[in-house]
Amino acid sequence: MKLVIQLVLWIVIVFLGYLVFNSIYEPIQFNKVKEKRYAKVIENLKDIRDAELAHRTITGRFEGNWDSLVAFIDTAQFTLTQRRDSTVLDEEYVKTYGVDKYKEIVITDTLGYRSVKDSLFKNSNRYKTMMNVPIKGVNAKFELDAGTIDKNGTQIPVFEAKVAKAVVLNDQDRDLILQENEMVSVDNVNGAFISVGSMEEVNTSGNWPLKYGDAE
Repeated sequence: MKLVIQLVLWIVIVFLGYLVFNSIYEPIQFNKVKEKRYAKVIENLKDIRDAELAHRTITGRFEGNWDSLVAFIDTAQFTLTQRRDSTVLDEEYVKTYGVDKYKEIVITDTLGYRSVKDSLFKNSNRYKTMMNVPIKGVNAKFELDAGTIDKNGTQIPVFEAKVAKAVVLNDQDRDLILQENEMVSVDNVNGAFISVGSMEEVNTSGNWPLKYGDAE
């Protein structure tokens, strides 16, 4: 009887040890997977932001459609300019007062053109797949939206690209994902999404911490 009790106690001890080990090991492994996947996702979001900023520079607005954004990168060109100061006769002043007067002006010269594709992506075609969430086994695209918001009567262009953490971590422990969605920390991605830009404020930054690279 004593031997049976000792055997049962050892089984209980081993089981409790296993539970304690898992309670420590699983979050550590979860964080390793999370950080590796977040890094891949954020690299795509940086490419998306670069493409959107180029689109705004050339067209004055952001693009909310993936096909149109890729087509823009394929065909659009930056205008290369040079600004220089010059001095010219102020003809209005001469006409009004009959006295010569010169004024300073800034002249912008067009030097040429450079394709958006070469400027942003050089010899890479990764912009053609930047809309896909880059996680093995995940068949999903980033959510993309663009439009304007009103600021003191002026319509300001805005955009947002995002993906839910639950999509990126779809094969991980549900409870740990729920905890991750509630995360509030300067060293982590806060909230339920990994995102860049905003449809609610004028902001083209990402919501990730510095350890993943520049968010602005």
